[in-house]
Amino acid sequence: MQHLSTRDPGFAATFDALVDARRESSADVSRDVAAIIRSVRDEGEAAVRAYTLKLDRHDLTETGWRIEPGTCADAFDALEPELREALELAAERIRAYHEKQRPADSDYTDAAGVRLGARWRAVDAAGIYVPGGRAAYPSSLLMNAIPARVAGVERLAMVTPTPDGQINPLVLAAAHLAGVDEVWRVGGAQGVAALAYGAGPIPAVDVVTGPGNAWVAEAKRQLYGVVGIDMVAGPSEIVVVADARNDPDWIAADLLSQAEHDTTTQSILFTDDEAFAQAVAQAVERQLGELATQAVARQAWDANGAIVTVETLGEAMPLVDRLAPEHLQLAVDDPQALFDRVRHAGSVFMGRHTPEAIGDYVAGPNHVLPTGRRARFASGLSVLDFMKRTSFLQLDEDALRELGPATVRLAEAEGLPAHARSVALRLRLNR
Repeated sequence: MQHLSTRDPGFAATFDALVDARRESSADVSRDVAAIIRSVRDEGEAAVRAYTLKLDRHDLTETGWRIEPGTCADAFDALEPELREALELAAERIRAYHEKQRPADSDYTDAAGVRLGARWRAVDAAGIYVPGGRAAYPSSLLMNAIPARVAGVERLAMVTPTPDGQINPLVLAAAHLAGVDEVWRVGGAQGVAALAYGAGPIPAVDVVTGPGNAWVAEAKRQLYGVVGIDMVAGPSEIVVVADARNDPDWIAADLLSQAEHDTTTQSILFTDDEAFAQAVAQAVERQLGELATQAVARQAWDANGAIVTVETLGEAMPLVDRLAPEHLQLAVDDPQALFDRVRHAGSVFMGRHTPEAIGDYVAGPNHVLPTGRRARFASGLSVLDFMKRTSFLQLDEDALRELGPATVRLAEAEGLPAHARSVALRLRLNR
């Protein structure tokens, strides 16, 4: 863990290195994923079966490609009541938040008499990737599937790795609750490629969303254009801006809540109090010894953690913007004053009683967020990722006479005579 201070002579260079730290996939991952994608594209079912046998250690012809809807329903019914209620609460709040994102169609006639507008429609089919293996995330399933349903997607398919043929029943329960149509026992880059091209019994989709490891993220990047994607997500990250009026244990827990995700996670604290900085560092060390996820969290904190001491919390905000973090917590009495200065962040958690973990599960906003400084130009997953906009226009003769001459002149200036003629003929111009 680095401990920095803006007072240090070498702070600028050290902070530059922190901002520019690359924690994402290597050239080897890119090469391997390209080979997997080619195999699935060219060989289809046979390639998906071979990669599943090699990586997840089960034969799809024996375990079955698809998990039937009845199995998902049974998993939901078997949940203990408190867990089922928690899952239902999360689904209800996620749905309510995303329903407010649905865009409105537009249709109007302007002063020139031209009818203009735009119509929004959902894609026909969407695929969602749900991580498996070391951890299973029903929360990610809800965050991806529910916006697709709110958008109006008719067919919703899910792929998820099932090591040794096994899958977490809670993931199946979440699939039932979210209304997933198809659940396929396929993961990794081969799962993403199967959704993109279609393979065996898996029909192709139009959009693929959902988080995964470096191979999954790279597969989505390489397949963009064959299908739409939500984003290329990298390792998770959290930035906390906190003053000394916080409980150090609370802030330490917030930092570790992301560090336990993966060894490449980045957790950073900005504070204006050196004693508080030391107290948080000590609290992190205490809590690490108590975590079941200690091995992962320890490696992430040691390799990518940082505490930055600033003169004032206002001084921290331009530094936060340079990081453009996935998650930003403003643990102060007046978070709005700092939030007003934030330009780049995936999601912001305001106040001392708004830990990032609330946003991971039940708050409502989507937890699939841009990482690796992509919040400078990208947003979290939304209903819009499952929709596309079609513009339209309609002119009558009067409107064409109003706009046509300028169109002809511009087309001729660009050296496109057929463009000009298609308008000039209707205007009976001598072109």
